[in-house]
Order: sequence, then structure tokens, then C-alpha cells
Amino acid sequence: MSGLLRNLVTLVLALFQRGSVQPHGVATAWFRVTPLDTGLLTLKSDKYFQLAESAQVDFLIKAGLAGRMRAERCSFVNAAQMVRFARPVRLFSRVRVDTRVLYADGKCAWFSHAFSVAGVACAEVLVKMKFKRGRETVPPELVLGAFRGARPASVLHWDEALAAS
Repeated sequence: MSGLLRNLVTLVLALFQRGSVQPHGVATAWFRVTPLDTGLLTLKSDKYFQLAESAQVDFLIKAGLAGRMRAERCSFVNAAQMVRFARPVRLFSRVRVDTRVLYADGKCAWFSHAFSVAGVACAEVLVKMKFKRGRETVPPELVLGAFRGARPASVLHWDEALAAS
């Protein structure tokens, strides 16, 4: 229930900043770690993915992409997720999550969600995402616009590892 409530609050707050970020820019979302998010005193590993999902919703609204998705009648599906931990996030910490699109090709978009507390990097959640219209995969270009730039080595290595498994 905490994930649903957090997504709803994030959605409402992001609506006030709709269009404040470019689709190829960085959106910043802030979250407070509550007792519902922790084991004893630190953020549980599955909660990083919930926070990343809320940050993704925040990004899509702030970048004005939610409207495009609605117009195209599409939604997003996370095809794969990976987290890299650097430091634990403690109970009641105020977490900053910076979200950006790392890369997009004809099928998927790769998002980075960088977690920090008081300016100290704590984790990064990488998300490989598809835009879907029913069963049909919608090219990310339709929602994000044209993406220019080389595929980062980290995305290439992760994709190779996914293909091998």
C-alpha cells in the first residue's frame, strides 16, 4: 500500500511542475524514508525499486511525457531493473532521486535513478523500459522524441548480460 500511496502523492505534486523538465533533462524528486520502507533501520532493497517507479512517474509528468503517452494511448512497462548500492539509506532520511534517460533505441529506453542523501551518493537504479500500446511495443521516439547520442558502455554491458541469461 505504501507504494500506491507514494505514487499517488508523487503524481499530484508533479502535476504542479508539469513541463518543467526537458525529456532529455534531469528531474529531481524527493522522498522521505518511513518505517513502512525499512527493515530495522535501513531502506529495504525492494523499496529502492518502488522509489524508482515513483521517480519515473515524476519524470514523465514533469517532462510533459504523460500527456503524449495518453494521446498515443500507451503505458510503460519495466523490462528489467538493476540496482547498485553504495551506502545504506537510514530511516527518516530525505532521499533525492535524480532521474534521466540514459539512452533510447527503436524498442527500449534506459533510465537512471541516482539516489543520494545530503549530497552523498547512495545507490543507482537502472531501468530498461518499453512503451506499450496493448501488446504492441511503441518506439520510445514517439514519446521521448529523437534521442541522439551513443549508447553508454554501462547500458551495452547490461544488455549483453541480459541477453546471455
